[in-house]
Amino acid sequence: MSHKLKLAGACLNQTPIDWENNLRNIRSAITQAKDQGVDLLCLPELCITGYGCEDLFLSQWLPEKATEKLIEILPYTKDIAVTIGLPIRFNDQIYNTTCLITDGTIAGFYAKQKLANDGVHYESRWFTPWPSQKIDTIQVDGNEYSIGHITVDYKGITIGFEICEDAWVPDRPCEHLKTKVDLILNPSASHFAFGKSEFREDLVVKSSKQFDCVYLYANLLGNEAGRMIYDGDVLIAQKGKLIGRNHRLWFHDFRLLEVEVDFDNHTATENIKPHYSDRKEEFSHAAGLALFDYCRKSRSKGFVLSLSGGADSSTIATLISFAVRTALEQRGKAGLEDKLGFKLKGETPGAITQQLLTTAYQATKNSSEATFNSAKNLAESIGATFYNWDIDAEVDQYRSTIEQAIGRKLTWELDDITLQNIQARTRSPIIWMLANLENKLLMATSNRSEGDVGYATMDGDTSGSISPIAGVDKHFVLQWLQYAEHHLGFTGLKEVNSLTPTAELRPEDQHQTDEDDLMPYEVLMKIEREAILHGKAPKQVFDSLKSDYEHKKLKDWIKKFFRLWTRNQWKRERYAPSFHFDDFNIDPRSWYRFPILSGGYLEELEKL
Repeated sequence: MSHKLKLAGACLNQTPIDWENNLRNIRSAITQAKDQGVDLLCLPELCITGYGCEDLFLSQWLPEKATEKLIEILPYTKDIAVTIGLPIRFNDQIYNTTCLITDGTIAGFYAKQKLANDGVHYESRWFTPWPSQKIDTIQVDGNEYSIGHITVDYKGITIGFEICEDAWVPDRPCEHLKTKVDLILNPSASHFAFGKSEFREDLVVKSSKQFDCVYLYANLLGNEAGRMIYDGDVLIAQKGKLIGRNHRLWFHDFRLLEVEVDFDNHTATENIKPHYSDRKEEFSHAAGLALFDYCRKSRSKGFVLSLSGGADSSTIATLISFAVRTALEQRGKAGLEDKLGFKLKGETPGAITQQLLTTAYQATKNSSEATFNSAKNLAESIGATFYNWDIDAEVDQYRSTIEQAIGRKLTWELDDITLQNIQARTRSPIIWMLANLENKLLMATSNRSEGDVGYATMDGDTSGSISPIAGVDKHFVLQWLQYAEHHLGFTGLKEVNSLTPTAELRPEDQHQTDEDDLMPYEVLMKIEREAILHGKAPKQVFDSLKSDYEHKKLKDWIKKFFRLWTRNQWKRERYAPSFHFDDFNIDPRSWYRFPILSGGYLEELEKL
């Protein structure tokens, strides 16, 4: 008997407890696989419920309903083998499992052993790790099946399993199998981060060599639950050689990748798609997909943005335009309308952007003609709807009210922060009105560097439904804008890229710039990585960077960073949800937790 099988993995764009969407994607992937003659299809981790259900996993009803949905899928798996991920309640514990179904019949449940519990992951809050090498029996729909550290024989080959984190840590489950396997299936929910795909590919290839087998990995796709983005990786390797790689970050409900493997002769067809070249290209596609999915899954009609003409808001406007362009290329207008749930008036990316993106330049007496022209020209170049108005009357009214109350005039010498903040806050109510009127998402414009040091006005530029660039630093934002102008064709960014970043909240004769207020953005980025990503104390940060900068300046910058970081945790607790792009972030709800009240590093800063 020839042991030649057509194997496939499929990435799925799922949504927590969206049963109709999730099962439709599962059925569609199975149907396409069968049409293409696939023998075995691997679907991602927890694909029935969605990975991001969080504390819903602790409920009694969710695992029960997931099992009901699994039974509904069985008739669609005739003449094919499929792995489907779901939570299972067993002996009053919740396990993260994948069920292998062969020809409409459940063959068994593999239960995850190594739970992800670092960075953005909190799996041990919801799931119990399965003991290594243990196999038990479970009743499902009146029948008994094996559950645990199982292997399954299918068409003459032996299949083993790992689920995501199982493969990323020492003492892996497949190191403890009692029998050699020909194929390892790894259904995953591995979040996007810059450069992670290369590490993941290396892991899959090395795993296939280590276990002398074919290794098949299938990830989720898209912005599943709000913060995490999944890139849709499907990777297949055979005995140390990559034989299959999927397109990543595509605007589809699912994407299938298949290869044919000859297990007797250790050969295979190859199906290797190209991948992105660097962080800036990855960011364009990841952020664009995240925004598109967030919009449609929140049932919004598009986006509203206070477009200042500066780097941050211009980045967001450009990303939305790029998302429209990419989605239109990949899905067509009908596909966009189907996913968004409403009709689009235009045919071109510019016409569709005009409908989906509404912008407004909100001037004060401190705003410049240069930033107005920058905002206006960018909006016109991408097709966005553009309004402009001034808010001086509203600012003056607030100022007059408080001056009357306290019995004195406000001055820039005594009341600098107050006078800056009231301008930013006054912009918020009117731009919120526009978002409410159009049933669109209001974009908050803060970046991660501003989040580090609190260089943002609460209820001003932090106002919004989503903060799409809060996961990247300002140094990267400025680099990406140059890339977008020169490599993505967004020529309307020319004026944006010629401006020095400034809040434009002080009078023009004070020549306010962001870096004068803070420090050079490149320095801020380096201090941030040492302090937050690597967890170093102030003196350790200094020791890491002292060869690059004049020592007194560096010490002053480090002191400013830690003082502002400590003082502004309350702001980070209140920021709108953000996307995870880097190998770390500062969102206390998804990566870095820090006390709101603390000693402020006083003793540590004295050592400088």
